[in-house]
Amino acid sequence: MNTMSEPTTSPFPEEVYIDLANIPLKPIGKKEISQLEIALIIGTLYRPEILELIRDPIERSTWMDSLAIAAAAFARHKAGIPVSQIAEELGRSEASIRSHLAGKTKAGKLVQETYEKIKSGQLKLLFPFVKVPVAGREEEVKALRSEIEKLRERVRSLEEEVEQLRKERDALKVALSEREEKLTSIDAELKSIRAELEKTIKDRDELNAKYSTLVEKVREVKSILENTIKLLSELS
Repeated sequence: MNTMSEPTTSPFPEEVYIDLANIPLKPIGKKEISQLEIALIIGTLYRPEILELIRDPIERSTWMDSLAIAAAAFARHKAGIPVSQIAEELGRSEASIRSHLAGKTKAGKLVQETYEKIKSGQLKLLFPFVKVPVAGREEEVKALRSEIEKLRERVRSLEEEVEQLRKERDALKVALSEREEKLTSIDAELKSIRAELEKTIKDRDELNAKYSTLVEKVREVKSILENTIKLLSELS
């Protein structure tokens, strides 16, 4: 974003123009995502209805947080990052991120509109400071800078949390992989045992069949023997 101003004797230039022509609409990498994110925040903040809204300190705090999340989510979405990863990075639920991206929240809707204006080249941010008292403008700029710094601190904190969660997730993946390997090994052993059991059962059934056949033959021989003895007895 390039800022151009005309010479002036006041603490602020008479006009400040923020050029959004070079903002990456489909960012690649963290730097370009950050550029689009900041452009979406600034482009949305300086809408008349938003400037009026953030005059209230309570509303400003709530609104800035919602706007920051919506802009961060939208910039990452345009970079092709999955919703699940965006939610993880920003510390929000997937449902909340989807609501922002779908424009179901006020912040999400305004961020979408700002993006479309940047895309079409319609967004021209030109701020006339002459008509506004210098003291009042100084306080407003100071407050906005303070809010932006808080947001940066929050982003840094969230990035640290995300990195920690990523490490824990990687550790869990390794542990899960090891358990899956053990389960695979156990499953192979179970299959081997099952095959041996089935073979043993088959051998048992075959042995039982042979035993039954042999018992039947013994009975037949015994019967013949008994008949022979009886016949000999009669002949005697």
